[in-house]
Amino acid sequence: MRPIRAAGAAGLVIAVGVLAVFALSDRRAPARNPVTLPESREQDLRERLYAALQPVVLANCTLERLGELGDGGYLMCGNLLQADAGYSYGISGYDGWGCGISTRLGIPVHQYDCFDTRRPQCDGGQTTFHAECIAPTASVDAEGRVFDALATQVARNGDAARRLVVKMDVEGAEWQSLLEAPPEVLDRIDQLAIEMHGDAVDTWTQYLVVSRLKDRFHVAHLHMNNYGCGGPQPPMPSYAWEALFVNKRLATLAPDQRPVLRPHPLDAPNNPAVPDCQYMPDGVGARPR
Repeated sequence: MRPIRAAGAAGLVIAVGVLAVFALSDRRAPARNPVTLPESREQDLRERLYAALQPVVLANCTLERLGELGDGGYLMCGNLLQADAGYSYGISGYDGWGCGISTRLGIPVHQYDCFDTRRPQCDGGQTTFHAECIAPTASVDAEGRVFDALATQVARNGDAARRLVVKMDVEGAEWQSLLEAPPEVLDRIDQLAIEMHGDAVDTWTQYLVVSRLKDRFHVAHLHMNNYGCGGPQPPMPSYAWEALFVNKRLATLAPDQRPVLRPHPLDAPNNPAVPDCQYMPDGVGARPR
């Protein structure tokens, strides 16, 4: 979790009468204004979002931690890391994840951050830093910061036909960026480790993005970021969470599906100085019994 980044419009216009996901196969829609729902429907949608984010058990995934010990570290299916290029969004002067991916796989990793333009060091790695952020479309803000779309950045680096591994922690810009990403770009991503920020956009947009990702990916891991503990968004115990999405062309569901409990032994609190909050004390978001 890093300083808040804003990148253009952050909402979605939908004629909302029922809580139904778009009939479109890739769930893409133009970004406009936030959707406001009556509280009863808002709560129902938050519970649907929470349920959609629960991990499944994969038969062929061995989770490993890459990156920093606390904030900046992510669990990945280590045995499924076979990408040709890596993309690390949201750097803040350090990127243990990107450096680890590059040195382990021997692949180039492109690092993006337009708010903190310090270039991370990566001895023995092939990392390239771009003073640019991800957004739904290309733009330059009043301070001269450059934004561009995922598809454009991937194509510019010559990776449009390559298999990708992606990490994203961009303080809310993830929602519209992923909602607008072409399906053929999402199809190229083997694994997406992402921190999602529930305080950045309306719940309907969050649900659309997660549903769209789940068309192509299984959720393999979920970890609540304790920097956001106590946020007023039950059943989420935190307004920020880290999730691992693994492409269905790689992942195999285990025949025995059971609740995946948090935290995983390899997880660590993002902020070691404050209590953790992986579950709500009771109700829908409580620890399964």
